[in-house]
Amino acid sequence: DPVRAPTPKPDVFDRIITLYDRQLRWVLQRQPLMLLATVATLALTVALYFAVPKGFFPVQDAGLVQGISEAPQAISFQAMRERQLALATAIEQDPAVASLSSYIGVDGNNAALNTGRLLIELKPHGERESADVVMARLQQRVARIPGITLYLQPVQELGIEDRISRNQYQFTLTTPDLQTLETWTPKLLQALRQSPALRDVASDLQMQGRQAKVSIDRDAAARLGVSVEAVADALYDAYGQRQISTIFTQASQYRVVLEADPARQAGPEAITGLRVRNSNGQTVPLGAVARVEQGPTALLRNHVGQFPAATLSFNLAPGASLGEAVDAVHAAQAQVALPQSIELRLQGAAAAFSSSLSSTLWLILAAVVVMYIVLGVLYESFIHPITILSTLPSATVGALAALWVSGRSLDLIAVIGIVLLIGLVKKNAIMMIDFALDAQRTRGMSPREAIHQAALLRFRPILMTTLAALFGAVPLMLASGSGAELRQPLGWVMVGGLMVSQVLTLFTTPVIYLAFDRLQRRRASAPATADEAGA
Repeated sequence: DPVRAPTPKPDVFDRIITLYDRQLRWVLQRQPLMLLATVATLALTVALYFAVPKGFFPVQDAGLVQGISEAPQAISFQAMRERQLALATAIEQDPAVASLSSYIGVDGNNAALNTGRLLIELKPHGERESADVVMARLQQRVARIPGITLYLQPVQELGIEDRISRNQYQFTLTTPDLQTLETWTPKLLQALRQSPALRDVASDLQMQGRQAKVSIDRDAAARLGVSVEAVADALYDAYGQRQISTIFTQASQYRVVLEADPARQAGPEAITGLRVRNSNGQTVPLGAVARVEQGPTALLRNHVGQFPAATLSFNLAPGASLGEAVDAVHAAQAQVALPQSIELRLQGAAAAFSSSLSSTLWLILAAVVVMYIVLGVLYESFIHPITILSTLPSATVGALAALWVSGRSLDLIAVIGIVLLIGLVKKNAIMMIDFALDAQRTRGMSPREAIHQAALLRFRPILMTTLAALFGAVPLMLASGSGAELRQPLGWVMVGGLMVSQVLTLFTTPVIYLAFDRLQRRRASAPATADEAGA
């Protein structure tokens, strides 16, 4: 007997296509059910959009932490120096800190004497915890240092802040009346601190500084022959910047500034001990012709657009999103019934988030409209582009579900991923519809037979292109190290969207294609029927 060749076993792809063929036949026999599932997918997309928290940029762990210290407003330079040094010493002892720089004093960055700056460099990611964990531990460590408060925030590679504040997000209050600002800012600050979505709420309104006011007794000064000018000169000599000489060398020059003995500058009592020269050339104590009165004063006055302003800043509480924080700010504004004369204006990332939140939907809608126009020109049809665009809800629902499951917010990076996902997903429908239309026009196939054959023949390239994009997005989703926070949302959106769309579009696209084909045929036959009836 002749030897019979063994029957080759079908490969994995053939078995998968056979299984897909059986399932597709079952779906095509129950088209209303699949159309209902498509509508449910669209409704679920809308629900997830409102359920997923909103954000702007993910907070990055770049290995740098910025700190702003704040002490009582009446503190002296020496006391501020000691407390700032205690902060730096405590921070350096943390095992995650590699180095730090610290400084105090009034300059272009520090607007007041009671504030200081720190820049903390952390060790590489593999040798420490996340920046959030390190900052929480540093806050606990420095909380034991009395008389000073430290505000920490991670330094971001992507940022649009135009000013440095104590915390990551900020907004300003402006009003023409300074007294109104001083009255209502503490009330709003107290309401914001009670919000669970906000943390480390602070204000730069500093109105509790101390001043010494020298009131001259004109009668006593005239009796002793002391002029007001002499009093002003004595004060300027002791505490001003009176330059009395310049020392020149071969390479440089040094200005000599007059001041009182530092040992005799402590306290306002030292002012009354200053000696003032009278008209006879003799000196008398300043306390004989003047008295010193102490009282509160503004340590710092900020202005925005020539109006008095206060900047309030905050960080996000664990698990809170920027959208929830902005809502909490507006809720606190309504709770305290802020007067109409005070304008609340978001700044930096918070302001950009508010404007982008309203434009995101318009951006996606514009992308969909452009794709519809291009596809309409390509297929010379008003109906088939809608069939292709019907795959977008399946991709969006997967992307939003991935963000919701992972606890991430819908930020600008995720929106970029959704726009990218739109281009990847709609090619599934394009592959099917291209073949189905050609089969109907050139081979005379029925719509159901054409789309069925298109789905089977295009299954392999659809699966391969989807898997290629999916495996390319997995490293983004699992990224770690510096800048990983910017890559992870893109990966989650692409992986979630591709997985869900791959399953749904293989079944929904043929059903929607047939539904729109029936609709187009009915619309085409209606005028003809009307013409026959008229004839």
